[in-house]
Formats: sequence, C-alpha cells, structure tokens
Amino acid sequence: MVDVNKETPEVVGSRAALRQLWEGAAHFIRPVVYLSHNTTSRLGVVLTSTSAVTILLTYGFQLYGYAPNPYAGILIFLILPGLFVAGLILIPVGIIRDFRRHRRLGTLPLSYPTIDFRDRRLRQTAMFVTFMTAINVPIFAIASYRGTVYMDSVRFCGMTCHTVMQPEYTAYQRSPHARVPCVDCHIGPGASWFVRSKLSGSYQVFAVSFDLYPRPIPVPVHNLRPARATCEECHWPEKFSGDKLVVKPKFGDDEKNSETESVLLMHIGGRNPARKLVGIHGAHLGLVTYIASDDKRQKIPWVSHRAEDGTETDYVSTDNPPKPDLVEHGERRLMDCMDCHNRPSHTFLMPEDAVNREMAVGRISSSLPFVHKVGVELLKRDYSSRLAAQTELPEALREYYRKNYFAIYNSQRAQIEQAATALVYIYDGNVFPEMHITWGSYANNLGHMDFPGCFRCHDGNHQSKDGRAIPQDCNTCHSLLAMDETHPKILQELGEGN
Repeated sequence: MVDVNKETPEVVGSRAALRQLWEGAAHFIRPVVYLSHNTTSRLGVVLTSTSAVTILLTYGFQLYGYAPNPYAGILIFLILPGLFVAGLILIPVGIIRDFRRHRRLGTLPLSYPTIDFRDRRLRQTAMFVTFMTAINVPIFAIASYRGTVYMDSVRFCGMTCHTVMQPEYTAYQRSPHARVPCVDCHIGPGASWFVRSKLSGSYQVFAVSFDLYPRPIPVPVHNLRPARATCEECHWPEKFSGDKLVVKPKFGDDEKNSETESVLLMHIGGRNPARKLVGIHGAHLGLVTYIASDDKRQKIPWVSHRAEDGTETDYVSTDNPPKPDLVEHGERRLMDCMDCHNRPSHTFLMPEDAVNREMAVGRISSSLPFVHKVGVELLKRDYSSRLAAQTELPEALREYYRKNYFAIYNSQRAQIEQAATALVYIYDGNVFPEMHITWGSYANNLGHMDFPGCFRCHDGNHQSKDGRAIPQDCNTCHSLLAMDETHPKILQELGEGN
C-alpha cells in the first residue's frame, strides 16, 4: 500500500525553497515594516493607495466607454499620478528619517519583529491605512470631480484664472459661438493636446502672476490645434455647397444718415452633387499650402496650390519675393479654416461697421441727425480708460445734440440715451486701453475691406514660373448683386426688401 498523504521529496523541497525565500525577503521587509510606523510614511501610504484606487476606477470607466472631457485630464494624467508619486516618495522618506532617529538615540533593535498580524502595532497600522483610504477615496473623487467641472467652465477660462483674457472673453460672449465651451475649440478631445495646452497654460499662469505677458496678446496662436480636430467637429467642409445671400447695410455721414445696402451672393461651395470641388471652400481647404514672412501671417510671399489631379503649382509674390532661406526653411502651413476665419469667436469690429450694425437693428436711431458720423468720431477718440469712456462718450453725444439740435435733444431724449448706451456697448466690446487694444489691433482675414484678408494671396502679384497669377477676379468668390444702393431691386425681387 502507498501512503497517498505522504509528501514526496519534490514537494518537501519546494516548501523548503519557498520558506527560505520568505525568510530572505523578510530580512529586508521586517525593518521596513517596523520603521514605517511614523506619520510621514503613513501619509505616503494613504496618498499612494487613495490615488491608485481612483486611477484604477477612472481607467476602468474608460474601458466601458467613458470619455473624459478635456480638463478631466488634469485629474487623470497629472494630479493623480503626481499624488501617487508623492506618496511613494513620502514612504521611504519617513522610513529613512525614523531609521536615523532610532540610530541617533541608540534604539535600533538587534532583530526586527516578525511580520505577524497578531502584533498590535501592525494591526493598528493596517487599520489606519484601510480606514483613511475608505474615507479619502470618496472625498478625493468628489472634490476632483467638482474641480474638473469648474475648470471646464467658460467662467474659469474667461474670468477666474485668465483675467488677462478679458478682451477675448468679452468678444466671445458676443459671438455666434457663445454657447460653445472654450475647451471644445482650444483643446478638443484627447490627451496629447490637453497636455500641450496645460504646459502652455502653466507658463501663462506664471506670466500673469508676475505681469510678464505682452499687451496686446499676440496672435495667431501658433500651437493652436488644427481646425480639422476642432472646427470640423461641427462644421464639415465637404458638406458645404451652394451659395449664400449676404446683405450689408451701410449708413452715410450726411444729416439724414442715408441708408444703402450691398448685396452679395457668396459662393461658399465645397463639394457639389457631382463630387466636384467648387466655390471658396472647394478651392482652398486641403489644397493650399503657404509660407508667411511675419508672425501675424499677414504677409504671404509664397503659395502652393494642388489641383484635384495632384498637380502642384507654386506662386511667388513679385512685389515682395521671399528670401531663398524662407522658402527652404520657413513654416509651410496647410491652409485650414483658421487662415480665413481667424476670429470666429473673438471678433473685434471697426467703428464704422459696428455703428452700421447697431443702426441696422435700431439700437441707434437713424432719425438722429448725423448720428452715424458723430458716433464714429466719438468712438475713435482717445479715452484714458474704459471707465472714462463710459462717462465721457455719452455726455459728448448729449452735448452735441444740446448744442446743435436743441429741439431734437428735447423731443428725442430717449433715442439719444439709447444711442449713447449703444456706443458704450460698442466701445466696451472692442477697445481695451489697459491691454493696448484699439480699433484694428487684431486683423480679421474674412473678406478684404478693413484688412488685406483675401488679398494676402489674391493680389494679382503672386505668379507661377509660367506667368500665371493667382486670380483676383471678384466673381470667383462672390457675385455682386447690388453695391451701396437704396432699396436694391434684387431684394425686392427676392422678397427680402422692406
């Protein structure tokens, strides 16, 4: 009979090896456990365990489809790993300090206690770590969540940390994108661009704290995420097609503020039903590469265009030819939305355009004599501060009508006050003396009336080697249906006129 309960030599040998391995490990573990009974090491254990549990939970949520918003990366990729590492550092720091203290006092034991949970001190340490982790995990998770929600808010971006961005924040609040969170455009989804933006933001915090930022803030933002990953999340260029009717009202500088309108049919384009590239978007997006000779991208001496068949043609400015080194080593930028729509959410108007808009919607009454002319002149005055403008500008408008049209001043006081309020509104949204921002500080590349815009390339002077020039034909981008006309006939025919 064979005794099945009798251990074989192999089993006995394996157990002996494991026992020897444990005794060897215990030789190093025992002093660590003994010397870790200090506040610093315990704090390190709590930080490490708390952050580790939260990190694991977050990553677990991601496996089930949870996609954190851009600012949640602060918690996931920076704060939690930082706390985890800090905890790991605190544990040996506490042990080393405790070791040195015991050695200085001569209280180091000859042999360290065995690791046994029957040891009261070991049980107390384990219970302390368990209890603190149970308390801190939900507190830490809730606080981190609330923090990331707040940092994801427009208020945080525009007011709390970025007070220097008051001009941009004011313009954003008045823009068509006022309901789009800042981070959706400035960061977008994913971790890599989040990290870039936060590294840049760290320097910005430093610059604001020590008043090292330039005035005005330089544009464009050269490390801005490509529009394909932000703008095109909502605006899909390949789906743009057809034309868009644009009516631009204008008021004269005569006593009656004579109103005229220009009507344009903008060839927005994209891909037509035949899948051909047409119009403004079809001719530019993904097909044009350029090199700018200035940081503001307002001077473009070299342009390359790729046709649908893959043929590329280079165009060089004859007025301001690029230096060979610029062509060889300059930044070659693939044109995207932001090269023309460079201020989609932060538009600063010129005074004439701003007054025209307010008059068109009736906030400045055209019944007030010379109100367009006077309004523009008052806006262009130099005021020492925004507060000064808010006081002096309305009073100057009142004084003009008191002095020159006293009867109207008495009969249309309400319209004058409303016009004064509208002028202050215009000024407050476009001029920021403390940031050295005034009329025209920021170029708007959409169009070509107030700034070069389209004419940076379409000036008739960018030519290829075979003598072809980038076209300057107005009808390429729009058809001019009426130019500064009173009650344009085309609007009457379209049923758009008054």
